[in-house]
Amino acid sequence: MPTSTPSRRSFLKQGIAAGTVTLGGLAYGQAPADGKPVDMTIARWKGGEVTVNDIAVKLTEQAISALGGMKRFVSTGDVVWVKPNIGWDRTPEQAGNTNPDVVATLVRLCLDAGAKKVKIGDNSCNPAERTYAASKIADAAKGAGAEVIFLDPNRYRDMDIGGERLKMHPVYPEIVECDLVISVPITKHHSATTITNCMKNFMGCVEKRQTFHQDLPACIADITAFMKPRIAVMDAVRVLVANGPTGGDLADVRQPNIIAAGTDLVALDAFGAEVLGMNPKDIGTVTTGQARGLGVLDYHTLNLKELEVA
Repeated sequence: MPTSTPSRRSFLKQGIAAGTVTLGGLAYGQAPADGKPVDMTIARWKGGEVTVNDIAVKLTEQAISALGGMKRFVSTGDVVWVKPNIGWDRTPEQAGNTNPDVVATLVRLCLDAGAKKVKIGDNSCNPAERTYAASKIADAAKGAGAEVIFLDPNRYRDMDIGGERLKMHPVYPEIVECDLVISVPITKHHSATTITNCMKNFMGCVEKRQTFHQDLPACIADITAFMKPRIAVMDAVRVLVANGPTGGDLADVRQPNIIAAGTDLVALDAFGAEVLGMNPKDIGTVTTGQARGLGVLDYHTLNLKELEVA
């Protein structure tokens, strides 16, 4: 493996020097023209009985629209990495991976907003050829215009994470070098962290994940801070309430029909815990994220929009 590569911070600093980096669709220091921007949206399905595919598409579209639209985050010519959970050899009905229609909708919205290219990929736990196919994410994303990437284990590079626990750690450079990375996990139970959601999803960008298990909340906070996310989308169309992260038993699956999106990943993870029937104050990744200044646990303190979609 090659030696050190620049940290994500240095990529961002280089972009600022060139005048190319934006935050929330605005140049650093620029105030929004129409008042305070929305921090988080929660879209709930209240319509009639339609397919889960249709629900996923409509909820995702409305959640992003209420957040200010994808053009708030994507500039013309950007390269975007949409980062789903594609970890497991599971069908969409088993709720082990992100809903493929959520992924495809985000790909389309990014391209419609002017992205030059949208890539998707994950460091899968089961063999990627199986997970990408069984989850239906590869076909859905490709059909929407994305480039589907199988992460090459020989391409990871040591990067300066600069965290409290993670110092140098191998990260997939093609993800880091994108103009925008969108974390889009499925909300589900996890045996080690109680829940897995927006922040933990960044573990799919790294190698040597056993290092994280020495202190999962701290390491997840470190990689989240390193990635400097500007938007995440939480897929709770279906959720896995037990026996995660792998799942497999349909008895462990619920269908809340919710999509949440926002700029605060701690808040999204706190809401995700509530969707699973848990108290976010009991979730180590959430409390550690807040303690590190990555966001707030009490998402009601944010500029929040809740939608009923039919």
